[in-house]
Amino acid sequence: MIKDGEAEPALVGPWTMGRNKKDPKPLDTSAFNTLVKTASEVLCRHEQQRRAQLHKEVRVASADRNDELDITLDIVPDDIEPYALLTALDTFGEQLAQVQGAPSVKLSKASCGLGRKRISPPGLEAGQAG
Repeated sequence: MIKDGEAEPALVGPWTMGRNKKDPKPLDTSAFNTLVKTASEVLCRHEQQRRAQLHKEVRVASADRNDELDITLDIVPDDIEPYALLTALDTFGEQLAQVQGAPSVKLSKASCGLGRKRISPPGLEAGQAG
């Protein structure tokens, strides 16, 4: 099954042939609806997996250990020049810092440099402060 406007099929499966072994057996309404639902679920799972690959979050203690920071990593999969955007937010959601760098960077508590005042995991260069 191919979704309108998409180049790739959402669902590929066997099709039962009719008695003459040349023409496909027609689908009844409920079988067609089941196939559409299954294809929609497959597309939804693919989108969720893609979103999970491109967006990561971790919560770490601030440098003075009095507060927690939310660190987010968003990968921008541009065809020409992909990049990663690392953002530090305080508990109120205010942006504290943002740096841009290589899309290959990995986000973890260790890569955030616990106890450091500047966030800059390997592969990211210093960027603009919020």
